[in-house]
Amino acid sequence: MALTIEEQIKELEDEIANTKYNKATQAHIGKLKAKIARLSAEVEKRRSAKGPTKGYSVKKAGNATVALIGFPSVGKSTLLNQLTDAKSEVGDYHFTTLDVVPGVMEHKHAKIQILDMPGLIRDASRGKGRGREVIAAARSADVILFVVDVFDPHLHVLLKELDDAAIRLNQEKPDIVITPSDRGGVTVLSTVKLTKIDEELAKSMVSAFGYVNANVVIREDIDEDQLLDVLAGNRVYIKALIAVNKVDLIDPSKLPEVYGKLPDFSKVPVSAQHGTGMEDLKDAMFETIDLIRVYMKPQGQEADLDEPLIVRRDSDIGEVCDQIHRTFRPNFRYANVWGPSAKFPGQMVGIDHVVKDGDIISIIVKR
Repeated sequence: MALTIEEQIKELEDEIANTKYNKATQAHIGKLKAKIARLSAEVEKRRSAKGPTKGYSVKKAGNATVALIGFPSVGKSTLLNQLTDAKSEVGDYHFTTLDVVPGVMEHKHAKIQILDMPGLIRDASRGKGRGREVIAAARSADVILFVVDVFDPHLHVLLKELDDAAIRLNQEKPDIVITPSDRGGVTVLSTVKLTKIDEELAKSMVSAFGYVNANVVIREDIDEDQLLDVLAGNRVYIKALIAVNKVDLIDPSKLPEVYGKLPDFSKVPVSAQHGTGMEDLKDAMFETIDLIRVYMKPQGQEADLDEPLIVRRDSDIGEVCDQIHRTFRPNFRYANVWGPSAKFPGQMVGIDHVVKDGDIISIIVKR
């Protein structure tokens, strides 16, 4: 009797669990992982064919979106009410928040949407406790803000659930390019020295995933899991930080011990109940999102230094044009820039010029 895809995945997982990992078995385990990734992708494809996962419908607003993630009753709703003008129900019992409650926080002229999410629990990535809906909403966020109770500072369950849901936190997408070809089998070229896998292992994993002919270029020292992430193609890479709540109830000298139980993410001590640490948390979110402020100077007029335009760090003049109006980019001629990104005051630049925080920009368009 033919095995279902789920049963095939379980068999492969059991084989990995029963195989001792060492240099001799690395290639075999790598191929097994690639087969699991291929089968998992097939499961996801079939699920998508039945229709999108029913999720929470939240209209995006502002310059960026931050999702509050945490176990039930850690203070997410109270924190949302402190940071924004939203009113999320607060209670001393589990699952007070049964829907996603949005609010908008204004900080340094930026409008940042904050989403209070229902609490995640173990096996959320498998759908338990409406976990799939919560995770679907989290995948579209720019930043995930974990909220933890200072007396129970553990995140390993939540981190595993998000990892299982193909969310990679505080990581960059691996610099790997896989280009399918018509012939020649699978070829792998690395432009850096590989210390965690070799080109032969990478080739066998790509083949096990299902590629018959492909050219693979690896530009950084990756491991097996990073290669699998690129093969799967459904990973999202999201920045994360941690708000450690209820610090008003603990001796400050105990905080280093609390931090030691948490992952190496930026941490901000807060008391959502009393509003302590809110400005520090707002600053941390602003920095994590990587927003910058630029000031617009209409041609022949003074710059508006009171109302900056908020853009992402490393934005270019073209993206600034898009923020102003959709007609600016197609009619762009040149721009003059004063400030940190300019070589000299009033430098004339093109549409690809990358702006920096504090720049003053005058955009000249065709008439």
